[in-house]
Amino acid sequence: MCVKLGLVVVVVCLFSKSFAQVDHRDLSELCSIPNAQHYFDDCGVKGTVLVYDTTKDKLFASDTVSIYDPSLPASTFKIINSLIALEIGVIPDEYYTVKWSGVTDTVKYGYRPDIYHDMTIDEAFRSSAVWVFLELARKIGRSNYEKYLALCGFGDPTLIAEPLDFWNFGKFEVTPFAQLIFLKQLQQGNLPFSKRSMDIVKKMMTTEIKESYQLYSKTGWTRDNDINTGWWVGFIEKGESSYIFVSRFLQNRRNNRNDFGACRLSVSKALLGELQIID
Repeated sequence: MCVKLGLVVVVVCLFSKSFAQVDHRDLSELCSIPNAQHYFDDCGVKGTVLVYDTTKDKLFASDTVSIYDPSLPASTFKIINSLIALEIGVIPDEYYTVKWSGVTDTVKYGYRPDIYHDMTIDEAFRSSAVWVFLELARKIGRSNYEKYLALCGFGDPTLIAEPLDFWNFGKFEVTPFAQLIFLKQLQQGNLPFSKRSMDIVKKMMTTEIKESYQLYSKTGWTRDNDINTGWWVGFIEKGESSYIFVSRFLQNRRNNRNDFGACRLSVSKALLGELQIID
């Protein structure tokens, strides 16, 4: 079912002590995603899925409440992190190698010996190697984060706090809807970064190249505050059409299940299939 929205006014957190209203005239029609809830129930999660059809100007949503509820962005933050690092010259390109420091917090991040070695930015992005992006964060610095997060309307930079890994732990949060707007601007090349920086990050996001479509994405997962917060975000280019998607899944760790990580992708793909975007 779809309803015409006309002018939709939403609240997006910007870098100031207040919230600024931003109207999105292009999001003119809201449609429900069929059969979404039973997928969430099967995985034992509270789910939120948004899909924006940029060609038909339609926004598909599993609901209209949780899309404005913020949470930690986890490793989806590596998208904007990489853009900032490229833009200010912390890294020259995706082939830049970061030297393994020999130290990591296995209590916070688990034991992952497969990533404990020198890594290129591209490899670190794809394998979600937190230690690499902590090294970049030290060089980026708070002032650059405040500047670019404000310019992109991505979360509230005033909530950045130590430790450096504020995207996995702490009070810095972003809503699924804000993720969608950010990704839409990235896909269309309208963020405050150079075309080169955006093209490099899009290339690193390449996930699937099929005959009928190309999929660009990033996963995320944090366990802060005894909550599994999982994301899968990105966009799909299919012929002349493109689709922006954001999926977020929340699970109390008292009800922890081994399939939580897999559900981020399986449920999202099932719902994209329901919308006949992918096979």
